[in-house]
Amino acid sequence: MAESQAPDRWYLALLGFAEHFRTSSPPKIRLCVHCLQAVFQFKPPQRIEARTHLQLGSVLYHHTKNSELARSHLEKAWYISQQLPQFEDVKFEAASILSELFCQQNLVDSAKPLLRKAIQISQQTPYWHCRLLFQLAQLHTLEKDLVSACDLLGVGAEYARVVGSEYTRALFLLSKGMLLLMERKLGEVHPLLTLCGTIVENWQGNPIQKESLRVFFLVLQVTHYLDAGQVKSVKPCLKQLQQCIQTISTLQDDEILPTNPADLFHWLPKEHMCVLVYLVTVMHSMQAGYLEKAQKYTDKALMQLEKLKMLDCSPILSTFQVILLEHIIMCRLVTGHKATALQEISQVCQLCQQSPRLFTNHAAQLHTLLGLYCISVNCMDNAEAQFTTALQLTTHQELWTYIVTNLASVYIREGNRHQELYNLLERINPDHNFPVSSHCLRAAAFYIRGLLSFFQGRYNEAKRFLRETLKMSNAEDLNRLTACSLVLLGHIFYVLGNHRESNNMVVPAMQLASKIPDMSVQLWSSALLKDLNKALGNGMDAHEAAQMHQNFSQQLLQDHIAACSLPEHNLISWTDGPPPVQIQAQNGPTTSLASLL
Repeated sequence: MAESQAPDRWYLALLGFAEHFRTSSPPKIRLCVHCLQAVFQFKPPQRIEARTHLQLGSVLYHHTKNSELARSHLEKAWYISQQLPQFEDVKFEAASILSELFCQQNLVDSAKPLLRKAIQISQQTPYWHCRLLFQLAQLHTLEKDLVSACDLLGVGAEYARVVGSEYTRALFLLSKGMLLLMERKLGEVHPLLTLCGTIVENWQGNPIQKESLRVFFLVLQVTHYLDAGQVKSVKPCLKQLQQCIQTISTLQDDEILPTNPADLFHWLPKEHMCVLVYLVTVMHSMQAGYLEKAQKYTDKALMQLEKLKMLDCSPILSTFQVILLEHIIMCRLVTGHKATALQEISQVCQLCQQSPRLFTNHAAQLHTLLGLYCISVNCMDNAEAQFTTALQLTTHQELWTYIVTNLASVYIREGNRHQELYNLLERINPDHNFPVSSHCLRAAAFYIRGLLSFFQGRYNEAKRFLRETLKMSNAEDLNRLTACSLVLLGHIFYVLGNHRESNNMVVPAMQLASKIPDMSVQLWSSALLKDLNKALGNGMDAHEAAQMHQNFSQQLLQDHIAACSLPEHNLISWTDGPPPVQIQAQNGPTTSLASLL
């Protein structure tokens, strides 16, 4: 009797020691590995042998850089466990971790057949079958093969329905909806989201799981509206989403496990969902031109991210951080805080240095932000180079259109790039075959046409384009475009000698620009108000406007000098390869201040 119990005792003792060393603070991984390797000295039965190979492979993969040894143990665990009946957990966990390791080593072609085999033999194990389908779909997504990923998610949704898990069926369908949105297959997105809405509302289960499904569903709806540039139409959805996250934060996490093993999934941890809701709120505020609100929510989100990153190294947190910084950088450039924007661009560079995948996904955005910064400090050649680089790096239609719109504004300001400008404008013609469905970008394209017509002295044509921008921006509360269009129309009426009409445009432009606040439009409006009031004989008002103009000029000038004096200003010359690691300081500003005065 004692002999038959002995293997259990030695095994449990070694396992106990290994776990003790693994969970020590700090972990003693070398000792943990020694204990697990000692198991093989006892010539254990196959089940213990396979499980120990899995444990060793997992510890080595997660805690060391010895990926070859980890791979060897995981391959043995996968091979042995396939020969043993009822050994699903070891078998499929080995396949899952091994395929992760393959992906880390850029051996995607080894990971795919392994996952396919595991999916094929896991149909009687709902949890693992669903998990492996999600994993292979994610792998295809990372490779930008969204069609294969969508197919797998569709298979998963049908499987979840058959095994009676409406919750996981909704997760598969929402994930598929997310990819269809990325592919711009809007015709397929709408019926899918409608079906998801019905499933989510009808599902009766764990309240936190139900609310997390609603958050996923509403995040997709909100981003869909924002992608389409519909800032006003999105408000009811965004409000629902914000209420939903408040509900989740009041719910207690139940430790009761679902009865259906296929339900053992979470979309995102509660804390990650909170950051995500802050993020889409910032996106909305930025597009709508509520920049102080965008600043407030960015500060909250970044504070929460810092706390989370101390405990959690999930790559999604760095992605959230980069997207938040991208939006706040655009806000800073509008509100006249270029030096801060430049330091935040440098922060994005540092985050991208730590993760090649993050850089691959955000390189185009990074060069676009540098292009916008270059415009703000009047370095037009550098702006052109940055936008040209960004265009080469993106396949995203909305971003492409946004970059082309800004590059066109650079060519208009330079005044001597007629052929290039007309080639660009042909590709973003708002009256004909506009490349994207975004309301906001189409309104901006009309504004660019109006700006060009103004510089060419074709004032009636300019008014037509700008009225179109106003109509579109008023329909969706696009405050910045409204302010820009009003001040430009005011300028046109001033040039035409229609001072009353000019005043009717410039006064509301100034009010809106102050509310945003948009420093450039305030500078422009105050200059016009000074000249207008002088022409209308309003001496006091003219003096007040001149004082305002002087204050805005001084603020912008000081910020301009501060930004150009920073060592990070040298980033404007970077157009190739990964972000530069160290930025050399330079002596003083090298850019013209003429555009500000």
